[in-house]
Amino acid sequence: MKKLNRLLTGFVVPAFLLAGLAIGPVMAQDKGKDAKPAPAAKDEKGKATTTVLIDNDKVNVVEVRYRPGDTAADDRTSYRVNRTIQGGTLQRIYPDGKTETIDLKTGTTRYIEPSKGGNYTTKNIGKNDIVSLVIRLK
Repeated sequence: MKKLNRLLTGFVVPAFLLAGLAIGPVMAQDKGKDAKPAPAAKDEKGKATTTVLIDNDKVNVVEVRYRPGDTAADDRTSYRVNRTIQGGTLQRIYPDGKTETIDLKTGTTRYIEPSKGGNYTTKNIGKNDIVSLVIRLK
């Protein structure tokens, strides 16, 4: 019986220790809003689809998907980083009617400052979907 106890102790105790080491970092992670990606915004015809990946008191991370012809009028008053996952051609439309065409290349990362011309609307004027990851620090 003592041999069985020693054998079980030799296997069980190290197994629990290893499990505790593996679970510790997982339990330490923040379990707030960023535990799961939020569902995509309601898919409205002609509007870009925005999926919130992380939104807490330090950062906001969203994935934006433009189908051909889709538009978006997001907040452009903050500093942000834009990572293009799938490229295409966007058009910026400013409140004063001025337009600007932007060719987004797949895999590029851009640092974007707040818009001086006010919040503009973007429109996918190309033939392919455009997918971007937008990161805003708060």
